[in-house]
Amino acid sequence: MQTNFTPEQLSDPKIAESETILRKCVHCGFCTATCPTYVELGNELDSPRGRIYLIKDMLEKGRPADRDTVTHIDRCLSCLACVTTCPSGVDYMHLVDHARAHIEKTYRRPLPDRMTRALLARVLPYPTRFRLALRLAKLGRPFAPLFRALPGLKPLAAMLELAPRTLPPATPPQRIGPTGELSGRVAILGGCAQSVLDPGINAATSRLLSRLGIEVVAPEDEACCGALVHHMGREEEALDFARRNIDAWTNEINHGGLDAIIITASGCGTTIKDYGHMLRLDPAYADKAARVSALAKDITEYLDTLDLPEPLNETGLTVAYHSACSMQHGQKITRQPKALLTRAGFVVKDPREGHLCCGSAGTYNILQPEIAKRLRDRKVKNISETGAVAVASGNIGCMTQIASGSSLPVVHTVELLDWAYGGPKPANIPEPPGKTLSTLAAAEITERK
Repeated sequence: MQTNFTPEQLSDPKIAESETILRKCVHCGFCTATCPTYVELGNELDSPRGRIYLIKDMLEKGRPADRDTVTHIDRCLSCLACVTTCPSGVDYMHLVDHARAHIEKTYRRPLPDRMTRALLARVLPYPTRFRLALRLAKLGRPFAPLFRALPGLKPLAAMLELAPRTLPPATPPQRIGPTGELSGRVAILGGCAQSVLDPGINAATSRLLSRLGIEVVAPEDEACCGALVHHMGREEEALDFARRNIDAWTNEINHGGLDAIIITASGCGTTIKDYGHMLRLDPAYADKAARVSALAKDITEYLDTLDLPEPLNETGLTVAYHSACSMQHGQKITRQPKALLTRAGFVVKDPREGHLCCGSAGTYNILQPEIAKRLRDRKVKNISETGAVAVASGNIGCMTQIASGSSLPVVHTVELLDWAYGGPKPANIPEPPGKTLSTLAAAEITERK
């Protein structure tokens, strides 16, 4: 793609990076086939290629964002399916990140939109505030149909409809020592929304790692990874979260060392692995950020490097594996989760159109509820056709989104792995028709007798 930035514009390293990205686009249109919004809406401006043209025009002319540009950029899920598809290596992720930051600085949104975004930014990344908000949602839920009928309040209706009716008790993160001989030491991201909605995910992770001889530490002063505000264009807020986490993890690295920083929400993992890029221009944090990014591992990515024993519970249950966009497109992790589940004794099914987003995408199912619902229903239909008795996924946003439209239990991949290797059965998972003990487990039982 030909560009016409001035030398003065290119003196800005962010503009220079975007110009390099734009030049790689060859207009081939391969991205349109895998873009969820283009597949659903059929509008060229709601495809990556169309958005690239809009971003180019906006940045090249140095103009403030306008309503039409904002509309189509806002409809982007940042699922990054286009990055997986692109034969030219266009770095769409960082281009759209730059566009969103530019929109946030130059465009004044309508009041209801500004209020919704401010509310999300001030509540979701903070577990105590988020828990309180979910409790208050019980009072507002009866008004959801009324809010849904008013254009400016549709996001509020979506928030109320997605809010769970019950919450698990708060579980503060804690240091867990290994069972048996120490073979590794990791930190685990406590997270924000996940720590409120389903703290059992990290509990299962810690149990499993402990049984495998891994010490799990929970650093003090850790915070939200910054993904939620980052994808709303609130760049400085995202960088503040990143710096706080980098300081917390660097302290652990310097006092005991870390083999990995374990992430159990793939959306967070994609962002933390990008800290090195996000802070590349900050001389005080560039090197530390790069070190943290290099240590960040999805739990399945890390487990795949360990010498796992034979599973204790080989259930033979059929599960549909939903690969979160941030997992398969953002982090390029596709093999490990399914291989681990198969090795643990599950029958793994791949839903049709597995490359398409479920519509969660951080705050997307709140800010773009109508498109998100269409994508959710499409995903649920494809999952139901697999004949699975449960759904496994590696991202809390996807789990919440799919569960809101499906009767199947939706659990985190690591909860199934914890069960297979001696942990408790995840709630709502059906009892296997005939639980099969592994040869090793059977031998252990015989010895006890």
